[in-house]
Amino acid sequence: MSYSQEPVLESTPHVTRKPSKSSTSSNQLEKNVVDHDAEVAREVSHDEAEIQEEDATTHARYRKLRPLIHAALVLLILAWWISSTVLESTRHRWIVQTFWAWFFIITIAFRYIPNSVVTRPVEAVWVPFVQTPFFTLPYHVRLGLGWLALLGIVFGSAFGFRLTNGSSYGDRAISVLGLFVFQFGFWASSKHRSHIPWPTVIVGLFVQQAIAMFVLKSSAGFAIFKWIAILASDFLAQALQGAAFFFSTDVVNMHWFFVNTLASIIFFIAFVQMMYYLGVMQWLIKGFAWFFFKIMNVSGAEAVVAAGSPFIGQGESACLVKPYVDYMTESEIHLTMTSGFSTIAGSVLSAYIALGVPAQNLVTASVMSIPASISISKMRIPEMEEPLTRGRVVVDRGNNNHDKNRPANALHAFSQGALFGLVVAGQILTNVLTVVSLVATTNGLLTYIGKSFSIPNLTLQLILRYLFYPLTFFLSVPRPEILRVSELLATKLVANEFVAYLELQAMMQSEEGALSERGFTIASYALCGFANLGSLGIQVGVLSALAPGRARVIARVATSAMVCGFISTLQAAGIAGMLV
Repeated sequence: MSYSQEPVLESTPHVTRKPSKSSTSSNQLEKNVVDHDAEVAREVSHDEAEIQEEDATTHARYRKLRPLIHAALVLLILAWWISSTVLESTRHRWIVQTFWAWFFIITIAFRYIPNSVVTRPVEAVWVPFVQTPFFTLPYHVRLGLGWLALLGIVFGSAFGFRLTNGSSYGDRAISVLGLFVFQFGFWASSKHRSHIPWPTVIVGLFVQQAIAMFVLKSSAGFAIFKWIAILASDFLAQALQGAAFFFSTDVVNMHWFFVNTLASIIFFIAFVQMMYYLGVMQWLIKGFAWFFFKIMNVSGAEAVVAAGSPFIGQGESACLVKPYVDYMTESEIHLTMTSGFSTIAGSVLSAYIALGVPAQNLVTASVMSIPASISISKMRIPEMEEPLTRGRVVVDRGNNNHDKNRPANALHAFSQGALFGLVVAGQILTNVLTVVSLVATTNGLLTYIGKSFSIPNLTLQLILRYLFYPLTFFLSVPRPEILRVSELLATKLVANEFVAYLELQAMMQSEEGALSERGFTIASYALCGFANLGSLGIQVGVLSALAPGRARVIARVATSAMVCGFISTLQAAGIAGMLV
């Protein structure tokens, strides 16, 4: 008998595996990394706490010493003003020196004197006798009074001053007609015609006319504005010292765009960043915001860009409101670009003066374009939203404790601004290069096509020369010179204003093709602006770098802004035609 034997299952003893050496080292490495990160986080937190404590101590010390610092500063300004007025070498600049000396003294004084000392007496007279009666009138009545005031100053400018050599009242009448034709064109092409802010338009045109009379017919006005423009030019020229250090003085003297212009942009952006940290730009923006909100009902950002463009240029002026560009409405972006196209920069003022263009014409044209660019832009694309900086401006100084890029001091802010300036300069360089190349490609294609029609020199400039003939006529240019001046305008649009001024200089030096005094004056005003295809690339590059999220809007309104800026300079030339 056999017995079947059940299989016996033996229990397998529990085996404890030891971790491998590689596993152990990996876990230890992860632990070390975590510990290191925690240590770094603690050190960063400790450093930030120390910085905050140091800033608080510095601020408290400054608050104690602020009256003494301001008193010393007032005494220094007074000493400078007295000395510069007494010395024979600087006595001739007494108007400008007096204006700025007392401007800063009064600004410091009102840090301690309540504004009500001035505002209450003014308000006691202004509100009951002017503001209340005026605003009790119906809107259309107030608008009619504004139009009457505008017509009065326009016709008074044109026919209230005696004639100069080479002009007639018929010529001035054409300039007046041209002004109204330009405004009709903006109204007809407006994106939102029913929302045009007519008070803003009327005030802008009125102020433009008033500035023209103040600067052209007043030596004090011209002296002040010329001093401001030359001061801005000298300031931006300091960037050339750094350019000469990296390259050479000979390279700087060649006036290369890559070296001179981009160096000025990088330096200026760095300086503005430092001014933001110190609070200077916030004070400036708030002041302009209040003034332009009161007279033209525009936002603070728009006001600062429009006012800064004639002195520091189209690229740098947008950087004045760098924290706000990403929040700008379509109308604000259009105005920002229009104001840049409407003027030249103080950095190129000396170059154009060297070409024989009178400084008075350049300064007047640029300053006149401040209110003109606002009124023109608001007609073309009226405001349909609520701007962030309207009436009240609160600027972010970078004091957010959670911002890891917050500058530690003014020098750190300057360094951060320099890096951002390098980015902006790179975008400008690439945009200008491609736009100029595109224009050259278009001219080459037109020349190839033109040869088939026996027009071997067919270019954009040649086509625009005839298209601009009617516009030039409305500037009241003498009849025999209209075609030549319109060709200068075409050169300015397709190439740039520097090339156009070079052609104007060559034209004036030739015996047969020289323009009359009136034609030369009007042409010098009409060319005084950055409205050209190359600057189109600059504007798009700068604003796209400042606000990448608004790149589509920037590209969409760029061409419209360039056209508005181009006509703005023509409008300034037409107003000059009324006064010369």
